[in-house]
Amino acid sequence: MKYIQNIGLGIFLTGLAIFTSLIFLGKYELTPELFDATINSKGIKSELFINEIKSEVLGKTFTNPFSFSDKIVTAIESANESHKQNSEWDKVIWDKPHSFSYQIAKHAGTGLIKENKGLFWWLTFGLGILGALMCIIPNVITLGPAGIKNNGVWLNPATNRGWIGWFAFVFLVGFYLLLYFRPDYIVNWTYIVDPFSESISGNMASQWFLYGFLYCTVMTVMAVRMYIKYRHNKYQVLRTTSVLFFQIVFAFLIPEILVRFEKPWYDFKNAFPLDYDFFYSWSLDELISSGGLGLFILVWGILLTLVIVPVMVYFFGKRWYCSWVCGCGGLAETLGDPYRQLSDKSLKAWQLERWLVHGVLVFALVMTGFTLYAYFSGAEGLLGVKTQTIQDIYGFLIGSIFAGVIGTGFYPIFGNRVWCRFGCPLAAYLGIVQRFKSRFRITTNGGQCISCGNCSTYCEQGIDVRAYAQKGENIIRASCVGCGICAAVCPRGVLKLENGPEKGRINPTEILLGNDVDLMDLVNQK
Repeated sequence: MKYIQNIGLGIFLTGLAIFTSLIFLGKYELTPELFDATINSKGIKSELFINEIKSEVLGKTFTNPFSFSDKIVTAIESANESHKQNSEWDKVIWDKPHSFSYQIAKHAGTGLIKENKGLFWWLTFGLGILGALMCIIPNVITLGPAGIKNNGVWLNPATNRGWIGWFAFVFLVGFYLLLYFRPDYIVNWTYIVDPFSESISGNMASQWFLYGFLYCTVMTVMAVRMYIKYRHNKYQVLRTTSVLFFQIVFAFLIPEILVRFEKPWYDFKNAFPLDYDFFYSWSLDELISSGGLGLFILVWGILLTLVIVPVMVYFFGKRWYCSWVCGCGGLAETLGDPYRQLSDKSLKAWQLERWLVHGVLVFALVMTGFTLYAYFSGAEGLLGVKTQTIQDIYGFLIGSIFAGVIGTGFYPIFGNRVWCRFGCPLAAYLGIVQRFKSRFRITTNGGQCISCGNCSTYCEQGIDVRAYAQKGENIIRASCVGCGICAAVCPRGVLKLENGPEKGRINPTEILLGNDVDLMDLVNQK
C-alpha cells in the first residue's frame, strides 16, 4: 500500500509542477482588431494610453504573460497619472490595471495551451486528482478498524510545520496573491477550464471561475479523505456531504447558471456581513434593475441575515452554518483537516481572537452604514470620510489579504480556521447569538474523562475542551463551530453535541485548587 501511495504522490507532484509551469508558457499578441474592440467596449478616451499601446504592444509577440501585462499596466498607470494631474477625469481608466490587463491577455493569448485545453486539463487537474486519490484511498485498508489514530501527527513534516508544510504554505500564499492581485499572470490557468465555464455559463473562464472550479475539486478530493478517516462517525460523514453539496451547487453551479440566463451572479447561502458588498451601490442597482429575481435576491439576503441566521443559531448553534453550509468552513474542514492540531490554544491567542473578529464585524457594520447613507443621500461620504475609501480598505485588508491570503494560505502553519476564528464577521455575529441565546451546547461527562487531551489537541478553534470535560461542564463558547471532531476523537464518549432547553445550558463549576475547598459545599450547590 505504501508503494501505491508513493506512486500517487509522484503523480500528484507531476501534475502540480505542470500546473505551476503553465504560468511561464504561451504567446501573446495584441491585434489591431482586438485592441479596437477593447477600446470601444470600455469607452476609453485616453489618447496617451492608446498611443502607448500602439507603439509598445500592438503587433508584437510576447513569449510570457509578465512582459505583455507589464507593458499594458505601465501604459495605464502612466496615462492615468497625467490625466489626473490635468484634471482630465473623463479620460482616466478606472479599471484596476491588472484586471484590465487580464481582460486583454485572455483574448490575446495564443499557442499550445490555448489550442490544447483538454490535454492540459488532464496533465494538471487530472494528474492531481488521480495522484491525490492514490495517496488517500489505500488508507481504507491500512487504517484497519475504524477510529482516529494519532499516527505521528506531530512528527510528520506535512502536519507539524515541517518542510512539506512550509512548501504548502508558500504555494498557497503565492496562489492567492496571484489570484487577487495579478490575475493577468495566470491567464494560462484559466484557459484549461474554459470548456467547463462555456458549458455552464456560456462565457470564457475568469480567474474567479478558475478559483471556484479548483475550490470544488479540492473539496471533493479531500472529502474522500474525510469519508475514510471519519467513517466510524455518521455526524462527520453527513457534515462533509452537506458542505460539499452547498459549495458545489449553491456557491458554484447556480450562480454560473444564473449568469447564462443574464441574471445577477449570486450565492444564495452567502449571508451578510460575510457577503460584505451586498449593500454596495452597484450591487443594489444591479439587483433592482434585474426585475423579479433581483428583488427576490435582495429580500432574501436581508431576511437571511436578520431572521433566518439568528433563528437557526438559536435552535442549532452556529454549527448549522459554519460547519454544514459555509464554503469557507467547508474548505477548512476538508483541505484544512490535516492541520487542525496547529490551532493556537494559548490565552493570548484567545484574547487576540476576540479583539480581531469583533473588530472586523464592527468595521463591516460601519462600512455598510456609510454605504447605505451614501446610496440614499447621494453623498460621497460622511463626516469627511469617503465611502469608496472605506470600501477599498475593507476589500483589500479583509476581503483579500485576511480572508484569502492569510485565511487559507496559512492553514499549514496556523491551523485550518484562521479566517473563521480571527476574521470572519459573520462568525462573530453568529457567535454572539450562540453565546447568549441558543439551545446548542456540548455536554460533557467528567466522570468518564481520562485527560488524554485529544479533544483539545484537535479543536480547530483553539478551545481547551479538556478543561471543560474534566469538570463535567457544558461547553458554551462563541467561537465553537460545532464541528464535532472533539467528540469524534474522544476514546471514552465523554463529549456530546446537543440542542436542548436554555435552562441549565451554562453551568460553570468551581475549579478545585488547594486544600481549603469544602467538597460538601459543592455538593449542596448541586
